[in-house]
Amino acid sequence: MKLHLLDRSTKLSNASFTIRNNSYPNFLKIWHYHPEFELVTILKSSGTRFIGDNIEQFNVNEIVLIGKNLPHMWLNDREYFEKNSKLEAQAIAIHFKEDFAGETFFTMPEMNAIKKLFENAQYGIRFSGDLTLAIKRIKKLDDLNGFDKTISFLKVLNLLANHQEYKLLSSIGFVNSFKKTGRTNLAEVYEYIIKNFKDRITLEDVANIACMNPTAFSRVFKRVNRKTFSEYLNEVRIGYACKLLMEEKYNISEICFESGFNNISNFNRQFKKTTNYSPTEYIKTHLSGS
Repeated sequence: MKLHLLDRSTKLSNASFTIRNNSYPNFLKIWHYHPEFELVTILKSSGTRFIGDNIEQFNVNEIVLIGKNLPHMWLNDREYFEKNSKLEAQAIAIHFKEDFAGETFFTMPEMNAIKKLFENAQYGIRFSGDLTLAIKRIKKLDDLNGFDKTISFLKVLNLLANHQEYKLLSSIGFVNSFKKTGRTNLAEVYEYIIKNFKDRITLEDVANIACMNPTAFSRVFKRVNRKTFSEYLNEVRIGYACKLLMEEKYNISEICFESGFNNISNFNRQFKKTTNYSPTEYIKTHLSGS
């Protein structure tokens, strides 16, 4: 899963933001990033969402805001790639620069909520709860022009900025690695983990990628992420396991090995540690609403 930089500068040369209603048999399988913010509203389809080192299931009527240079990808379920599939993947994607309204516009006191929204977007934000009004306004944006379009978009951002139900997705360590500041750039390590978490990964493997000895790497990784490498790897795997459990396509034993664990007891222990539920409890709680 190679990381690609997508250049959207040409599309934004004559507009402060762009709106595109994407409708395909499936979303493009490209792990990518770009300097623009991206607001994505899923209208049709399901699958796995990768935002930084966060891996979760996605479904219809989901809104996600992605900050600049945060790697991401929406990967549809397998049936969307079958030869005779009649399924459709549809989403509205809005791309904009952080200063699209001017360099100082969002520094005004009245813009504090949106400024905070932009700060949180560096981790990726998934909004939940009642998003009916937000989705309705997003759908109408493409029918507007000029001043009305810009004002309506600002209203969408303000609505999301004041929405109380949301989740920050990527970890602090992953985000910091892509800022490429200081001496410890761990970007290649995170890429390797996302690509290979289903397989056996050792401390020596990732230390070599970071060009460090294992002891030094462990010390740096824990300082950046506030958790050990093994804890971090387990959380990525459990995130993927949660996604598989929600799909109800595999039993718990299959999900254990599909997620990169080599025995059921360790899988159950790590799952409980990460989510506070056993896999069975997680299914009952999140699928039945009990």
